[in-house]
Amino acid sequence: MRYVKIGALALALILLGTVVSLIVSDRLGQPAPPDPASLIAKPRQYRVRIERDTFGVPHIVGPRDADVAFGMGFAHSEDDFATIQQVALAVRGQLAATDGTQAAVTDYLVRLFRVWETVNAKYESDLPLDLRQVLEAYADGVNYYAALHPSQVMRGLLPLTGKDVVAGFVFKLPFFYGLDEELLKLTSPERGGAISNSGKNAFLRTGEPLPVGSNAVAVAPSRAADGATRLLVNSHQPYTGPVSWYEAVLDSGQGWHVAGGFFPGSPFMLHGHNQHLGWANTVNGPDLVDIYKLVINPANPNQYRLDGQWRDFQRSDAKIRVKIWGPLVWTAHREVLYAEQGPVMKTARGAFAIRYAGMGEVRAPLQYFRLNKAANLEEWRAAMRLQAIPSLNYVYADERGNIGYIYNGSFPVRKEGPDWQGTLPGDRSDLIWRSYLPFDKEPQIWNPPSGFVFNSNNTPFHATAPAGDLKPEDFSPTLGI
Repeated sequence: MRYVKIGALALALILLGTVVSLIVSDRLGQPAPPDPASLIAKPRQYRVRIERDTFGVPHIVGPRDADVAFGMGFAHSEDDFATIQQVALAVRGQLAATDGTQAAVTDYLVRLFRVWETVNAKYESDLPLDLRQVLEAYADGVNYYAALHPSQVMRGLLPLTGKDVVAGFVFKLPFFYGLDEELLKLTSPERGGAISNSGKNAFLRTGEPLPVGSNAVAVAPSRAADGATRLLVNSHQPYTGPVSWYEAVLDSGQGWHVAGGFFPGSPFMLHGHNQHLGWANTVNGPDLVDIYKLVINPANPNQYRLDGQWRDFQRSDAKIRVKIWGPLVWTAHREVLYAEQGPVMKTARGAFAIRYAGMGEVRAPLQYFRLNKAANLEEWRAAMRLQAIPSLNYVYADERGNIGYIYNGSFPVRKEGPDWQGTLPGDRSDLIWRSYLPFDKEPQIWNPPSGFVFNSNNTPFHATAPAGDLKPEDFSPTLGI
């Protein structure tokens, strides 16, 4: 019996030593946190004043756009640092290290979508200096708050950078038109579901489709006794989580003066108004995702057929740190495959490639920033022509009496004939679309005779009085409206 106890004790010590070794090894493998003094010194380069009204809404004023963005990052952190932190970890693909195995799906999707390959490759080439200064300033504001409140900061978060802000747009925007639902149906059609966008379960898989319901109305001066233009902004977002609205007012000496709704982790007003114009968003449902069934080489599972030739998959290893228990984190490895069409998922029903609107696009923050600062309809439409925001309806109104509605989308230019709603053959390159419908050909209505436009997540063919409505036959069925 004595030897049994000694053996059990030895085994327990070995297990304990192994666990400690894994914890120490994991910690040593992570980047060292920055010196808090360097983050606390950042405010010296900014001049900003933050005042709150009786509702607690921050009004942030500064001489430069960067000053205001810094103040926004700090004020936003004062009110909702936990969500900003959660968003940053999720879009880095690091959420499973704090939330456990249930968050591993999200971390894998970050790798599958090539979020960081895209951001690192295009951050400087596709985003101008004035925008990058705003992105970095917002990150500095968050870092400053974090340095002053270290007990709230999770290991590995700091420093936040402008690239983190961009990555948030790259990762989250495709979910607004249902990319996550398509992927989950592909891997487990009997279960379906989506990636949750609210509360403690944000970024985790949910078994039910997410509810959709928003309203927007613009009324021209011709319909108003006082000759004013009116805009109703009524987007139904969750009360908590990564897409919950945060209200703020920004006022920069460089012409960035907006009031409206912001998302955690971003300094840009997503809808609301500036001193000249405003807009509201509702969710729309165009077909912006295509699924291709691949033919795998029976002699080599690392190849697929395209135009009669075997092609090698682009392969990489997704290293996903997963919290097992307490401080114990295990690094899991999952293969990531890429075909000519896009990311690949192998399922029990075969291998499928996915092509979706917004792949490789990083300019959504630029489009939002230009929309924020637009002084008239022409400048606002010029910003929309960037087509970096892949979906969402826009209802517009301005001080000159212009109103409008856009069924916005990065609509793939698809070949007429195939059933784009179904699964496509993956061995034909002629079915791989490579461009988008120009903005001016998207469904839109401007200044209709009725004097009003509206949307409640319905199609663009019922957006004003019948005489001014768009006609379905004027748009290709390949748009998937």
